[in-house]
Amino acid sequence: MEIKEVFVMVIIPKGRLRSRYLLLSLLFLAVWEAVSGQVHYSVPEEAKHGTFVGRIAQDLGLVLEELVPRLCRVASKGSGDLLEVNLQNGILFVNSRIDREELCGRSLECSIHLEVIVERPLQVFHVQVEIKDINDNPPLFLVKEQRVLIYESRLPDSVIPLEGATDEDVGSNSIISYKLSSSEFFALEVKTNRDDNTQIGLVLRKSLDREKIPEHNLLLTATDGGKPELTGTVQLLVIVLDVNDNAPSFDQSEYEVRIFENSDNGTIVIRLNASDPDEGANREISYSFNSPVPPMIIDQFSIDSNTGEVTIRKALDFEKANSYKIRIDATDRGHPPMAGHCTILVKVLDINDNVPQISLTSLSLPVREDAPLGTVIALISVSDQDSGANGQVTCILSPHVPFKLVSTFKNYYSLVLDSALDRESVANYELVVTARDGGSPSLSATTSLSVEVADVNDNAPAFAQPEYTVFVKENNPPGCHIFTVSARDADAQENALVSYSLVERRVGERALSSYVSVHAESGKLYALQPLDHEELELLQFQVSARDAGVPPLGSNVTLQVFVLDENDNAPALLPPGSGSGGGAVSQPVARSVGAGHVVAKVRAVDADSGYNAWLSYELLSEAGSARSPFRVGLYTGEISTTRALDEADAPRQRLLVLVKDHGEPALTATATVLLSLVDSSSAPKASLWATARATGPEVALVDVNVYLIIAICAVSSLLVLTLLLYTALRCSAPPTEGAFEPGKPTLVCSSAVGSWSCSQQMQQRVCSGEGPPKTDLMAFSPSLPPCPVVVDVDERQDLNDRCAKVSLNFHN
Repeated sequence: MEIKEVFVMVIIPKGRLRSRYLLLSLLFLAVWEAVSGQVHYSVPEEAKHGTFVGRIAQDLGLVLEELVPRLCRVASKGSGDLLEVNLQNGILFVNSRIDREELCGRSLECSIHLEVIVERPLQVFHVQVEIKDINDNPPLFLVKEQRVLIYESRLPDSVIPLEGATDEDVGSNSIISYKLSSSEFFALEVKTNRDDNTQIGLVLRKSLDREKIPEHNLLLTATDGGKPELTGTVQLLVIVLDVNDNAPSFDQSEYEVRIFENSDNGTIVIRLNASDPDEGANREISYSFNSPVPPMIIDQFSIDSNTGEVTIRKALDFEKANSYKIRIDATDRGHPPMAGHCTILVKVLDINDNVPQISLTSLSLPVREDAPLGTVIALISVSDQDSGANGQVTCILSPHVPFKLVSTFKNYYSLVLDSALDRESVANYELVVTARDGGSPSLSATTSLSVEVADVNDNAPAFAQPEYTVFVKENNPPGCHIFTVSARDADAQENALVSYSLVERRVGERALSSYVSVHAESGKLYALQPLDHEELELLQFQVSARDAGVPPLGSNVTLQVFVLDENDNAPALLPPGSGSGGGAVSQPVARSVGAGHVVAKVRAVDADSGYNAWLSYELLSEAGSARSPFRVGLYTGEISTTRALDEADAPRQRLLVLVKDHGEPALTATATVLLSLVDSSSAPKASLWATARATGPEVALVDVNVYLIIAICAVSSLLVLTLLLYTALRCSAPPTEGAFEPGKPTLVCSSAVGSWSCSQQMQQRVCSGEGPPKTDLMAFSPSLPPCPVVVDVDERQDLNDRCAKVSLNFHN
């Protein structure tokens, strides 16, 4: 967030208005803190435990009562638990001792970055706490006594460099001033170079005389700029050497060298070249580190005493130290030896040798698949110990996933939801977060994060198909399993737990639940009672599947249960027969009739369907032998003569006709037919009597004259013409619906080579022989369920007879 700077000049007048202006100034400063985008506090180092830092809850706009329920906490990377928040009053206080020098070293800016994290919902606030320096460290010298060697021939105003004091404080607390004890021979010189490094030297005010004063004891006092002031002292022991009056000298007093970190051991940092105008042993120079030598210098560098080459002894690390100041002495071999001095400022250059570090905090998993866009999944922080471009880190997310990284602060990111989730498509995402710095070549680090998607009830149970067709034989045992429905729910756990139930409706006068039931868990359908094909040919209903989600989702499937016919009905004889018990039918027959003359007909029907309703007739009595003058049609039931009758034939013929269906096992009925053979003169009367019996027992015989016969013929002709016209119209009209649609009556005709079915809309064309037979007949397997619907038993028998004839013609 961008931090805005606001400059305010407040003029405080004298008098009673001063307090009001002061209050307005404080309010304006509070507003400036709010718009700055980040809360800043400051606290002095070494503050006691419990020291007030700031009202952090109030400044962040948090409600005190929600701090505990929302799990408010403070996180500080690398700073431990120095600061803490009191969740009761929302005050940020010092929790443990803060040592600024231990925390930040000699850095001018020292602050602790805090993350204030609250959850439900997840929020992150960044707080910067500046640690102010106090003057708690006095100036220190490396040794308690410095030995300074000065030749007596040293010219006045020459400067002998001294090792200055160091102060771990910063700012004004680290500004050191030096004071030398009074001396007529020496004075103190203090200089500040371009790098703000202070160099002190001992200035020779007048020539020395070793014979008079061989040693000089001085006290050097260093005072810092803090309040109160702190001081440090070192004893200077100045030893006056004799007569080598020219000291080696360097081209310049200070050298600056730049070298990359991680350079190989033995790499030459600089090759020094000091000169001495003396001759002989007095000009032979040896090089050495100026004493006292800091341990860090001895650990990192070495110097060749003869060549003056300063080399790397141990690999440099920019992250530990980015500069070194080395003091070098060039000492000749005179008697006494003389030394020249120079300073080498080694600046270590950074290389990209540190891999970025990735830290994951505050994971909020799993993620609901209906989570809104922008939901925070995790907080990610990255760091790199390098500097400059080598320490600038960018984060990317891979592979292509419905998430993205949003930068919330420098090197801080939030992993948020970028697009809608669907657990049924992807239930778990494996994310890879890659942090890459700006070095050349760049270094990168990766970390993996597994994001699980939590299920919500967004899928209804689904059946494999919208409709099922089930075939069940009639007369089934109660409670038998007839079918199993199964629906699949793409959700998980209880959202995918499916239960089944019937969609209740009425079937005729009864409820659907009185016929079938469904098991709620398995989906198995059971027939609760025996089904009767003659009563119910098709049972159509729906089964509902519903899951256990909140709210529950459901779907329906339609089942068509066809009740298959079994041969459970015997053939039934029609009047004027006496039924299946084998009653007698009397019929007069003239002896003059020839062979093939139909003398009687047995009519029967079967309540079953298909093969079970296909009837055949045969003679069982002795009259059915080869000598018998009568026979019965196999499928028509018509009794006809096999030859001309003669006087040898008995006057009364008793025929026993067996009517049998084609079921397995076949069921039968018997009919007794009595034929009376009469002379030709009485044949018309007998014929009229037989016609009367066929029409009904209540019709009386009367004499018929010619006019009555003509009238009857005319009426019959008109009736036949009407029926022919009606049949022609019905056969010419195309059918509007399928022959086997539910509710359409169907006639089934069977034979040894197959079966044929025809609806009542087509039965005239098929059974009367009109039109092409091939287009009007449809073959089907005997196992398929027929759907016969016949209203009138006479009409049904006629259709069976006609279809039997069609079957015979088909065989022929």
